[in-house]
Amino acid sequence: MQYKDSIHSNDLSDSYYSAYRRDIDMFDRLEGAVDVDVAIVGAGFSGISAALQLAEKGFKVVVLEQNQVGWGASGRNGGQLIGGYGQDLANYEDIKNTFGSDNAKAVFDMGIECVDIVSDVIEKYNIDCDLKWGYLDAAMKKSELKELQETAETMERLGYPHKMQCYTDKSSLKEVIDSNQYMGGLVNMGWGHLQPLDLVRGEARAAQRLGVKIYEEIEVIEIERGDRVSLKTRKGQVSAAQVIVAGNAYLGKLEPKLAARVLPAGSYIIATERLEPEVINRLMPADYAVCDQRWALDYFRMSADGRLLFGGLANYSARHPASIKKALLPNMLKVFPQLDDVRIDYEWGGYIGIGLNRIPQVGQLDHNIYYAQAYSGHGVAPTHMSARLITEAISGDKSRFDIMAKVRHKAFPGGRLFRQPLLAAGMSFYKFRDMIGL
Repeated sequence: MQYKDSIHSNDLSDSYYSAYRRDIDMFDRLEGAVDVDVAIVGAGFSGISAALQLAEKGFKVVVLEQNQVGWGASGRNGGQLIGGYGQDLANYEDIKNTFGSDNAKAVFDMGIECVDIVSDVIEKYNIDCDLKWGYLDAAMKKSELKELQETAETMERLGYPHKMQCYTDKSSLKEVIDSNQYMGGLVNMGWGHLQPLDLVRGEARAAQRLGVKIYEEIEVIEIERGDRVSLKTRKGQVSAAQVIVAGNAYLGKLEPKLAARVLPAGSYIIATERLEPEVINRLMPADYAVCDQRWALDYFRMSADGRLLFGGLANYSARHPASIKKALLPNMLKVFPQLDDVRIDYEWGGYIGIGLNRIPQVGQLDHNIYYAQAYSGHGVAPTHMSARLITEAISGDKSRFDIMAKVRHKAFPGGRLFRQPLLAAGMSFYKFRDMIGL
């Protein structure tokens, strides 16, 4: 389904990432009939990572993308590389309740492995995407700081392998960030940030070198089931033994059953002009990615060329802000009032795919049709884990795939007409709680 509105066109988003991306060449166009082992719908992180991993195992793979590689959330997001596979690593009791005691440790380990997959692929294929280690969970209240301290203790007890450090007062936190908005926080050196559009396109080029055929600007209009699955487009047809549907928030009406379980929600980012080195060193001396603990959270980081990339505005109404800059700038200035005279050079946004239970949806529609979607704003690393599980399943080992596939995912209430207003009303309640400090 083609999306065209105030922030979407057929081209890559008018973002900082797109303006400074390293890979500017187009991929191929499909014409005629193609026959492969695995066909993938969607060239975001889930689809491209699966294509690369399958190609490494010798499968003949094709990827079909209705726009361009990295056009959706994979090329628009905040670039925060965070662990956890659907549930926070520290919420081990929640993991046990969802997946069962026998599977909880496996899911915990997947939450670590997902980041390793990304760092490994960057190193293996020499992908230039500005990877930087260090991530700050910032606390605005004492209760949040207490929870972050408990998080560190729990993760260390469960064997988390990376260094973490708690900052328990504003004075010590200035080693990381100079903002009166936060009273403390938890730094995790196993997480970090990167340029997501460069990552997904770098992975696509690596897959291409291994023989994967990637076709852009080709919309799949029908999936015809059978012993071999047929993907029909207006310009050609693909026959495959196995199919992976990875359209996520941009799936449209291609698979209504999947679309009913994922809600497109808007998220938006602004990018400043390049800041002077002394300003950067004063505001964010450690160069970590930062995120607060609220429901309607802010997330931000420095780009490799010295811009502040500031995101937020979780929007469940399906209506984009008339001006992303005007909507986000007050939030940025609450964190960094020192930047009140700084120019904003870029503003952009897009949809993330939200699931009701906030757990990635990985499963099968049929014996030879797999899917992955609904990362709920936390997808850079988890998408790669989903791709690994599906790759393992197609290769004959479904043990870890089945752990995720057994989770029940409900459709959003209200149907296509009322589900977004209902969720928007619910999120307004949580935003109100944030506003009054509950």
